[in-house]
Order: sequence, then C-alpha cells, then structure tokens
Amino acid sequence: MPSAKSQLTWQFDIYNSRPNPDGDTPVVAQGGNTLARWSRAISERSDFRLQVYYDRAYRDFQNGFTEDLATYDVDWQHRFPLGNRQELIWGVGIRLMDHETENLPNFEFLPSHKTLQLYSAFIQDAIILAPDRWRLTLGSKFEHNSYTGLEVQPSGRLAWTPNRQHTVWAAVSRAVRTPSRIDRDFVLSIAPGVPFFAGGDFESEEVLAFELGWRVQPNSRMQLSLATFYNEYDDLRSAEPGPPPLGIPITIQNGVQGHTYGAEVAAIYQVTDRWRLRGGYTFLRKDLSLKPGSNDLNNASAESNDPEHQLLIQSTADLPGRLEWDAVLRFVDELPDPELSSYFGLDLRLAWHATRRLELSIVGQNLLQDRHAEFIPASAPPREIERSVYGKITWR
Repeated sequence: MPSAKSQLTWQFDIYNSRPNPDGDTPVVAQGGNTLARWSRAISERSDFRLQVYYDRAYRDFQNGFTEDLATYDVDWQHRFPLGNRQELIWGVGIRLMDHETENLPNFEFLPSHKTLQLYSAFIQDAIILAPDRWRLTLGSKFEHNSYTGLEVQPSGRLAWTPNRQHTVWAAVSRAVRTPSRIDRDFVLSIAPGVPFFAGGDFESEEVLAFELGWRVQPNSRMQLSLATFYNEYDDLRSAEPGPPPLGIPITIQNGVQGHTYGAEVAAIYQVTDRWRLRGGYTFLRKDLSLKPGSNDLNNASAESNDPEHQLLIQSTADLPGRLEWDAVLRFVDELPDPELSSYFGLDLRLAWHATRRLELSIVGQNLLQDRHAEFIPASAPPREIERSVYGKITWR
C-alpha cells in the first residue's frame, strides 16, 4: 500500500480527433494510453521505481490505408549508494511494438503485420572526486532492437564547482537513432511489382556529442548559464537512386555525414516574489556533406533545414485575486533550404484559481499574425499556423 515511503501513480488518456495535415481529407485518429508507476524510498540515498505503460494508436487515412499500433513498455530503475562518495543508478526495460497496416496496392509496409522488440539496460555511477568541488559521472545505455541488434551509448560528465556561485562542466556522449519501419519496410510502387521507393538496409544514425558549459548565480534572484556544443554525425539518412537508366528503386541508406556546433544562453531573473522572467538564445550552425559513394537525391539537405538563431523570453506573474498572467515572446530565424521567412510569435495566458482545485484560464497563441508558416513539408502544400484563442477548465 502507498505510504510516506511508497507512492503509487496511475493515469490514462483517451482521444478521438480528425487532423487534416494535407488540407484535403481529414484523418481518423483514435487511441489512448495508460501508465502505472510504483516508487519506494528505501533510505535517503536509495530508492526504486517500477513503471508499466500501454499505448494504442489507430489511424484511418480515409483512402483505404489504415495502421494500428499497440505499444507495451515495462521499466525498472534502482538507485543506491556505493560507499560514501559514489551513487549508482541502474535499470532495465522491455518495449514491444505491435504494428499492423491495411495496405494499398502500391503503398505498402511489408510485411503488413510486424512486432518490434526493444530491450534496454543502463548503468550510471556518480563519483564525488572532491567534496563540494569535483564530481564525475560515468555511464552507458545498452539497447537491442529488431533491426540493428546491440547498440552501446556511453557518456561521461565532469563538473567543477569552485564556489557556490559558479559551476563549470564538460561532457562527451555517443547516441544513435535506430531504424523505424518507414526506413526499412515501406514500399511505394509505380505498378504492381515495380517499386519506385523501397526501404533499404538502413543502419542506425550516430552522433558523438561534446559539451562545455558554465553556470553562475550572482545573487539569490538571478541565474545565468552558457553551454557550447560540437556534434559529429555519421551514417545520416540519405535517399539513394537505383541503377541506371531509370534510377529506381530509391532506397534509404546512410550516405550523409557532418557536424554541428553552437551555443545556448539561458537566464532566470526573479524580479519580485510574484514576478519571474526567463529567457534563452540558441545559435546553431550545420555542415552536412555526402559520404564517398553516396548519390543522395537531396544532396545532404534533407536533414539540415534548421534555423540558425532562436530567441525566447517568458514572463510569469502572480496577480492579486488569485490570478496568473503568463506571456511568451519567441523569435525563429529563417530556414535556408527550402526557404522560409523568420517570424515572431506571442502567446498570452490569464488564469484564475477559483478554488484550490479548480482553475479557469483563457489562452491566446500566435497573436502577432493572422497565420504563419513554420515548415515546408516534403509533400502536400504548406500548412500555416493560425492565430487562436481558447478557454480551459482544469480540475485537480
């Protein structure tokens, strides 16, 4: 039974909607999920958590193609001390994804029914090298998936705290994106038995990430942080043409490589006890190129259309009469290829806590323009995000 040392959480969501991504025929989208989590504190430095999750998602595209995905997930984590200067966290997980489609004659996932397995484990050791000064964190995640087998993703982080106001850290880690069904099992044909596009032997995309950062708290009301990063990418997704003269089928391969670098600045300022400001700026530069032997039809541009500059400023205020007033102003720089103009966005929220459990709020989103585009899809005409205002009732 739940107690002061034990907590049991259960939640569920259901939905039934009709999204319209291409502006032509609405998609039937139905589903739901449920999550149960049991956590227990063994001591001040030791606890464990068991989580069970189930999700069901059904899509009917109103053209004969449907997909039904059921996801089952179990996750276990355990934290405990190892001597006076080490804290160990380890865990294991199992995820099963049962995917079934009703295919069209020339638009298919093959096979139409497939169950994917993902087995994972991780371990992390936080080591105090010098009390209140140096802290080293080492760990790794191990995953075994249905397409590429075992993937190892190690990481390391070193933090130095010379005093209470300053912290400097450095980190290095390896991560992967494993293939999905659309990378491996999707086939688009121009006639029965004549594929135009076919999933290839796509392997995991890899990144080796380096980070160097600094956090300072000059006084009790202000926090500032600066993080710089450099990421080395390999085996990124490419669309490779088939043999001449027709160049079909086009297959998904790993023909792109490159790197990104940039910086993130964040600040929090508690203006008064009831008013807080938060801001952030991100600079990102990408440099992607084709690997030797690749003939990517996108010329390494499909994964590189990102804004170089982004800015966000948020204001949160507690007003008299149990009112809350939030404002978020954001700037997103232009996209290079395909081109898309930069834009500003403004969101406002006014909430009234009628009782301790009941909250009434009104929210306005994207208030500066009637509509604006945020991306250009590979197919279908671009969709624009419209200005919107809605009300919300929350009961806790």
